[in-house]
Amino acid sequence: MTTSTDVSSGQPGTQPAESHPDRLPYPIGVAPRKILWPYAISNTVYHLLALLAFLPWFFSWTGVVLAWLGLNIFGTLGINLCYYRLLTHQGLKVPRWLEYTLAVLGVCCLQDTPARWIAIHRKHHQHSDEQPDPHSPLVTFLWGHMGWLLVENREVNNIATYEKYARDILRDHFYFALEKNFLWLWINLAQGVLFYLAGLAIGWATTGQYLEGVRFGLSLLVWGVFVRTVAVWHITWSVNSVTHMWGYRNYDTDENSKNNWLVGIVSNGEGWHNNHHAEPRCAAHGHRWWELDVTYRTIRFLQRVGLAKDVVMPSEKLLKKLAAGKVMATEKGW
Repeated sequence: MTTSTDVSSGQPGTQPAESHPDRLPYPIGVAPRKILWPYAISNTVYHLLALLAFLPWFFSWTGVVLAWLGLNIFGTLGINLCYYRLLTHQGLKVPRWLEYTLAVLGVCCLQDTPARWIAIHRKHHQHSDEQPDPHSPLVTFLWGHMGWLLVENREVNNIATYEKYARDILRDHFYFALEKNFLWLWINLAQGVLFYLAGLAIGWATTGQYLEGVRFGLSLLVWGVFVRTVAVWHITWSVNSVTHMWGYRNYDTDENSKNNWLVGIVSNGEGWHNNHHAEPRCAAHGHRWWELDVTYRTIRFLQRVGLAKDVVMPSEKLLKKLAAGKVMATEKGW
């Protein structure tokens, strides 16, 4: 929600007065020396496996294309559109079958189950760049980027957090099932097997050589799964870290969010983060003509073909202030 308080010029590069501190301590529930080994191990293993892409034996142009397509399919549709704008902020509605399909694409990015991802992000919005924020880079840049994932935080890893921030998600039988019996893990294992077996079959059939099939299958696995997953990780993490440190501000929000050109482009729209914090429910993150938002254009396409409705647009009051070259103070909320 917003108020109508004018503050100063909103031209790119201006930095309105900010009330947040320059540095923050760790969130209260953090135990810096208590490693979350499942996260630490999987994070390390995926990064190491992604490095296999530098070995010529694992290279194929098909794999490179799959990695690029994966950034747009799994990252943009699964994380940006589904986890972020649809489920967390409820900026649009889509048919259930499409919602669940998009959620599975998000699960394939190995960024937690929808309920945990949503709970953490909603908590972030309620306490942005304050001590309870799970991943503010005002602690340190590395903490905001990925360090927060690797250590225990009692204020996040508890039932109360799910109950407060993701109760609506867990009421749905599909999302509740993803929390049980490691279903999210089996989905990720299945996608790896499918990528490898498809490459094995294609390589073997086209060359008549089993070893070439193995090589081609592994190239699709390395590029299509490991490289793509690590790339999506760092793009998502950059929204948490980079866009709370560097960029310009269209709105005087009560935290440190910025619009960052580089992150805005590589993330297909998530880098216009100051705009997002100004109106979290808004499905459009790019508010100026040059702020390219591929995710929002995808939403508009779904709307045109009848697969999306109730799309939340920027408020007229917000856009009028922006057009007049003024910023507007906003209140926190998700």
